[in-house]
Amino acid sequence: MIDGIRLKVCGITSLVDADFADRCGADCLGFILYPKSPRYISLEQYKAMAPRLPDRRKVAVSVEPSATELEAMQAAGFDYYQIHFRPETTDRQLAEWSRIVGEKHLWLAPKLPPGVDVSAATRAVAKFVMLDAFQNDAFGGTGMPGDWAKFARHQAAYPGNLWILAGGLNAENIGAALAATGAKFVDVNSGVESAPGVKSEARLKAFVVALHNGAVARAAASGTLGA
Repeated sequence: MIDGIRLKVCGITSLVDADFADRCGADCLGFILYPKSPRYISLEQYKAMAPRLPDRRKVAVSVEPSATELEAMQAAGFDYYQIHFRPETTDRQLAEWSRIVGEKHLWLAPKLPPGVDVSAATRAVAKFVMLDAFQNDAFGGTGMPGDWAKFARHQAAYPGNLWILAGGLNAENIGAALAATGAKFVDVNSGVESAPGVKSEARLKAFVVALHNGAVARAAASGTLGA
């Protein structure tokens, strides 16, 4: 945790990058198990790395997994399960994912077009909800900023969930993102890379410094600094 803000570094593909994230203070490491992602690793690759990974929370990232696929991830020993899904996904399917891994371990990441809010069913079956940037032909990982106003509105309206801000975050915009959203949990991926799936230690360090500065500035603006 950095100045009260949790940090997930997503798209980890190597032990070197996992160590970068660990040294920079990441709370969670994300591993993308979606074959269409440029940051994809197989479950077997993850299991080979697992014994040498830092002692941080591990997040399995997938898109609309089957029950069998999700159970295989669970058997691999992940701490959390981040699932991206289309708006037409049924409430029954959401409940099934929650039943398999448990509400407290499920991160739901709905693919929400502009003007569409997070459903009550989504909020009911998962403790964590991630809001990422919307793009018709992708499930996250676009490098584009998300809808910060939508995030702020949801976090304020539904404090019973833990809201995760994702989408195009980097050292240059994280301060503004924190000020606009009030986010307490952020997810960074392409904004700290030198190439897809290759994390840059320099960019990650710069992001963490900017995250710290943004958190301090937000606290000062709200009058809570030093409280």
